Amino acid sequence: MQTSFSLAQLADADTRESEKILRACVHCGFCTATCPTYVLLGDELDSPRGRIYLIKDMLENDRPASDKVAKHIDRCLSCLSCMTTCPSGVDYMHLVDHARVHVEKTYRRPPGERLQRALLAAVLPRPWLFRLSLIGAAAARPFARLLPDRLRTMVELAPRRVPGPSPVDRPQVFPAEGTRRARVALLTGCAQQVVDTAINEATIRLLTRHGAEVVVARGAGCCGALTHHMGRRDPAHAMALANIRAWTREIDGAGLDAIVINASGCGTTVKDYGHMFREDAAWAAKAARVSALAKDVTEVMADLGLAAPVVATGQPIAYHSACSMQHGQRVRTQPRALLAAAGFEVREVPEGHLCCGSAGTYNLLQPAIARDLRDRKVANIESVVPAAVATGNVGCITQIASGTAIPIVHTVELLDWATGGPLPERLAGRPEFAAEARPVVAAAAE
Repeated sequence: MQTSFSLAQLADADTRESEKILRACVHCGFCTATCPTYVLLGDELDSPRGRIYLIKDMLENDRPASDKVAKHIDRCLSCLSCMTTCPSGVDYMHLVDHARVHVEKTYRRPPGERLQRALLAAVLPRPWLFRLSLIGAAAARPFARLLPDRLRTMVELAPRRVPGPSPVDRPQVFPAEGTRRARVALLTGCAQQVVDTAINEATIRLLTRHGAEVVVARGAGCCGALTHHMGRRDPAHAMALANIRAWTREIDGAGLDAIVINASGCGTTVKDYGHMFREDAAWAAKAARVSALAKDVTEVMADLGLAAPVVATGQPIAYHSACSMQHGQRVRTQPRALLAAAGFEVREVPEGHLCCGSAGTYNLLQPAIARDLRDRKVANIESVVPAAVATGNVGCITQIASGTAIPIVHTVELLDWATGGPLPERLAGRPEFAAEARPVVAAAAE
């Protein structure tokens, strides 16, 4: 694609990066076949190619975002399926990130949208505030049908029971069981530690059982992804920098073999810290070092090697590969291989490349499209008749669970149970898991 940016425009690092990305696009349209919003809506401007034209025109002419540009950029899930498909290697992720910052700076949204976005940016990264908001949402649930669509969706997606804070999320060190084979830091996250405390607890049990010492570093918190994808660059970078500081202290102290992420959306962002701070002379090297150490928990477990299952597994499990896992991080084989090694029958979900509609805050900001994508995903999951669904992202768990009775759990919860941990709460009472964690040898002897 030809571009015509001025030298003055190219003096800006983000514009210079976007210009290179735009030049890589050859208009082939392969991306349209795998873009969830184009597949759903059939509008060229809701495809990556269409959005690229809109972004190019906006940035080249240095004009404020229009209603049309904001509408179609907002509809993008940032699922990055287009990047998996693109034969030219177009770095759509960084292009749309730049576009979102430009939209946020130059476009004035309607008051209701501004308020919702400000609330989400303020509440979700702060666990104590998010927990309070979920308690309020539970009180509002009986009146949900009377609320506007955006507020109704926020209430309906809120869990019916809000667990109290888990002790594992406080700064501390969990020693490895037996010989220490690795020392890792765990990102405990923000929203995840509120809506599903079991995920971090299962992750720590699984890692320590396999010889990893796990550090919850003081000062680490939200990765910044939620605000980053709303175009709010400064608060997102501030959160990222807090994590870089916290993990750098551990790296320079006792050392780290990996920074473990168990929410794939966070993993994509932490692995991008090096790019985010590439122009920052003080932090570029440290950010790059953090990104190089960042791994999804399944990558770490693949390196450690999964112990043999100690309970009777074999249940059919549908594996939902979160977009941020398969497209953002390109982590595809490890989760499936680990589930199979734990004894589960892994079933592939049709149209597995398409997003479920969660996408960070997307299901709250674009509820109608998100519901349609969820229903399509649920139909595909139910078609393979699994006993449960496994995935590596808490947003997907919340989104898919709102549309099906099939239990959905984090991949680490199944791996933890198979190797000696408790049965995940969502699977309690399910007939397929009624073996009550019998030892494998006992089950085989019957």
